[in-house]
Amino acid sequence: MNTSKQNTQPLLSLCGETIGYAGVIALDNISLQITSGEKVALIGPSGAGKTSLLKRLYQLKPERCAFIHQQSSLVPQLSTFHNIYMGRLDEYSWLHNLQTLIHPGSDHRQEIDEIAKTLGLQEKLWTRVGELSGGQQQRVGIGRALYRGGEILMADEPVSSLDVVQGRDIIELITSLGNTVVSALHYVELSREFFDRIIGLCRNRILFDLPAPHVTDKHLAELYS
Repeated sequence: MNTSKQNTQPLLSLCGETIGYAGVIALDNISLQITSGEKVALIGPSGAGKTSLLKRLYQLKPERCAFIHQQSSLVPQLSTFHNIYMGRLDEYSWLHNLQTLIHPGSDHRQEIDEIAKTLGLQEKLWTRVGELSGGQQQRVGIGRALYRGGEILMADEPVSSLDVVQGRDIIELITSLGNTVVSALHYVELSREFFDRIIGLCRNRILFDLPAPHVTDKHLAELYS
């Protein structure tokens, strides 16, 4: 079922597409549309193609997307501030980036300070990321994506290394701060609670694409059988 709003131009669209890497088909005959404002969760067993689909959607409009990786890819030796700043590293010259590493300008400090406040990281802004807890590091990864900016926020298993309580806090942040959100998840209960649309993937295809309230235990049993 396609839940895209009628007469609304989709932000992202795939039609009968086969997705694969290195000659291996991850997903076959995939069709879907995602419109502005939607919160979409991709669920399914390990190896179902969630990451492959997410990466393909990102490739459609990378300039309009910010991406939160499964492993945050943070630099543990650098501070929270500098790891968030890395979200825009490619926008500036190497000289400007070097200057920011040594003595950050007031404009960058103000922008990143606001993001840190939102994420509850203000007191950790100048702490090395390697000294932070797992949940705090996940928030730094989110901060970097927010600083990067973009109409679409994508996340690949952003809470896979956290317990349910920590994971719930992170997913609540992602869905509240992002306008349009597409996330691969392994916590089904979080997809039901925070997303308005759930796409179930298995056996190289989309098994269901439904509004979250319409996803039943029967759907999930078939998905994970």
